Amino acid sequence: MKNELVIVLDFGGQYNQLIARRVRECNVYCEVKPYTMPLEEIKELQPKGIIFTGGPNSVYDEQSPHIAKEIFEMGIPILGICYGSQLMAYTLGGKVETAPVSEYGHTEVSVETSDILFGDVAPTTVCWMSHTDYIAQAPEGFKITAKTPVCPIAAMSCEEKKLYATQFHPEVMHTAEGMKMLSNFVYKVCGCKGDWKMASFVDETVEKLREKIGDGKVLCALSGGVDSSVAAVLLSRAIGKQLTCVFVDHGLLRKNEGDEVEAVFGPEGPYELNFIRVNAQQRFYEKLKGVEEPEAKRKIIGAEFIRVFEEEAKKIGSVDFLVQGTIYPDVIESGLGKSAVIKSHHNVGGLPDVVDFKEIVEPLRMLFKDEVRKVGLELGMPDYLVFRQPFPGPGLGIRIIGEVTEEKVKIVQEADYIYREEIAKAGVDKSLGQYFAALTNMRSVGVMGDFRTYDYAIALRAVNTSDFMTADAAQIPWEVLSKVTNRIVNEVKGVNRVMYDCTGKPPATIEFE
Repeated sequence: MKNELVIVLDFGGQYNQLIARRVRECNVYCEVKPYTMPLEEIKELQPKGIIFTGGPNSVYDEQSPHIAKEIFEMGIPILGICYGSQLMAYTLGGKVETAPVSEYGHTEVSVETSDILFGDVAPTTVCWMSHTDYIAQAPEGFKITAKTPVCPIAAMSCEEKKLYATQFHPEVMHTAEGMKMLSNFVYKVCGCKGDWKMASFVDETVEKLREKIGDGKVLCALSGGVDSSVAAVLLSRAIGKQLTCVFVDHGLLRKNEGDEVEAVFGPEGPYELNFIRVNAQQRFYEKLKGVEEPEAKRKIIGAEFIRVFEEEAKKIGSVDFLVQGTIYPDVIESGLGKSAVIKSHHNVGGLPDVVDFKEIVEPLRMLFKDEVRKVGLELGMPDYLVFRQPFPGPGLGIRIIGEVTEEKVKIVQEADYIYREEIAKAGVDKSLGQYFAALTNMRSVGVMGDFRTYDYAIALRAVNTSDFMTADAAQIPWEVLSKVTNRIVNEVKGVNRVMYDCTGKPPATIEFE
């Protein structure tokens, strides 16, 4: 049975896959396509609806992405978001201008609740704005359905042609009732019934992997984190013993993690695959010696990872494919496509120019962290593995500010272990998106007993997030933070101060580097 489909046309916004993910949350299958996709190909897909993304351009600039007016005459419901809303207005004869006042961040928006897009939405609701242009005049046939004090057309609609537009971003978690709006579009405007589940993704992906790989040999970059673990089990289901998982212990893992990974995926584990553990701690420490700049560290770790895999591949024999657990936030932050570089992820932007494999396969590349966890559960993976704390490929190398040394690694390992242990004991771990300890590059004077100390400061981080594209600092109970602080300064040699990071994303990233 062919699933209902909504397509997202990408105009260069950072949230393009996030829009698709929100639609999939409504149990409707959604894919991102380039805005240059020919109209005939769009018709062949028979989508139930189309969503235009945001983007960094101005529609009145001739160099900016545009689209044929005929798309609005196809009878397919369309929702334009941010740049997409301006593009809709501009193409259909409205006016778009530089806004007298730019809006960025949480904004109170007044909406017309009688409009189908805003059914069950509060008359005044908080939305996420991010624009310097605005719609100055709506096209003929459109009615204004939302506004702010400085944005007279925050949303508009033409019910007759099923065309809708919002200047704000309903897809981000900062828009309080954004999911209601997207659900209204998908179900009430597009007429979808919701016939897609994550199990469909698993079955389709396994089939595609078998078709792509054939009888080839595959090397999987296994870090032991959620993403690479799910990728490994997905490949194991698809091709079994054709898969060899190489786990590189680079000396930048959490306390006891190397042994835990081997227990799950090694010979005694439940999965059909070949497992190799490479102990390369000193090799990585040597490469990172004297390096302080975050991007340089990420690229060094990424390149060294690949070199280790290439060496192991040569020992195995001819290997056709390299599998990685790259997920969508990694891709966006690494600046691939049209988005700005925020930081390179070792398995995306950190790859060296020459990689000795026929092809890199990334089956989770278009998914978000919670979607990856759903895939893991569909695969029958145990909860403790699926819901373990996210851990970046560069590991503690980017949770140590400045130069990485073996001594610093041990400090942050112990502090992080205490933090995670106390968070779990307090029962607040399940409510957090991510939490960890990092070692700052700051040393300060302290006193322990009758003695002066001059030691490092540990920074604790905890965030609430569903998609890892945006996040809010979690409000950890003070008694928990106090207990963690006391234990760290008393039990971890070299630390005399503990701080808590209260910054959201944006403006910060979740990791420190």
